[in-house]
Amino acid sequence: MHILITGGCGFLGARLARTLLAAGTLSVAGRAAAPITRITLADRAPPPADLQADARVRYLGGDLLEQATSRQLPEAGTDVVFHLAAAVSAECEADFDLGMRSNFAATHQLLEACRALGSRPVLVFASSLAVFGKLPGQPLPDPVLDDTLPTPQGSYGIQKFIGEQLVADYARKGYVTGRSVRLMTVTVRPGKPNGAASGFFSGMVREPLAGVRARVPVAPATPVAVASPTRTIEGLVRAAEASPADWGPLVALNLPSLRTTVGAMAQALGAVAGAQATDLLDWEIDPAIEKLVATWPGNIQWDRARALGLQADASFEDVVRAYARENPQAVTLRLP
Repeated sequence: MHILITGGCGFLGARLARTLLAAGTLSVAGRAAAPITRITLADRAPPPADLQADARVRYLGGDLLEQATSRQLPEAGTDVVFHLAAAVSAECEADFDLGMRSNFAATHQLLEACRALGSRPVLVFASSLAVFGKLPGQPLPDPVLDDTLPTPQGSYGIQKFIGEQLVADYARKGYVTGRSVRLMTVTVRPGKPNGAASGFFSGMVREPLAGVRARVPVAPATPVAVASPTRTIEGLVRAAEASPADWGPLVALNLPSLRTTVGAMAQALGAVAGAQATDLLDWEIDPAIEKLVATWPGNIQWDRARALGLQADASFEDVVRAYARENPQAVTLRLP
């Protein structure tokens, strides 16, 4: 089996690749499990050393739009495409053309390249909870369901919703086996901050555990829907595995989420690392970030994902502890 992961050298892409390689096999669209013979990682940056060293991994560096347009990818014989590559929320608000090129045009050309294969590969599209937004002067639906009408209030969310609709139509026409999943805010991400407006959800844990101050740009009462990296990868893999009957309608589904608030996240950090960590949080409102985050829903239901056997994180304290356990080199505080 040949798998393509766009954005494959980023945090989620690399983690997904490691998960698939460790499993060794994958059941696709309800069919019997088959050995994974190759994973192609498409990205601008090269893969981590451990993935470079795996003989089953191929790296394809370059611009995704150009690669898809020229049909460098996906290669003939590709069975599954995990489309993770994207410009993130704050980047798309700051640079409209970048967002349209990276999130709309590249997704469209990738679908066209899959169509040209003629083999109807499974395509798992990583959408986002940002497709849901609070319309000015109107309350958000509470809760937000799988079939709640998306009303995105930012360029990133609009581009992701366009991607969902493209995947659904290419699947309806039989060009791909389309699976769109709406990712929650993934936290805690290790490494350097990215350009996402939601980046502080990871930074407010990651930086204090490393003994570094972190800015929290929204109020403690801000509701959020989050998911750990582990739960997120489980959702991506399960989307590829599900049979058409189990998957159901071609429209996107919500992945499992843990409902919490930014203040409760800080309390969970304190429960794990004490006041030495929470004292490093600077609560300074950023009006631009607060305005964007305030349009995102905090109460999301995920009945379709539950029917597929997926589950949410039990608590944010568990998420913090998992990050500390998986990234000991990044934790400089002495934990109680």
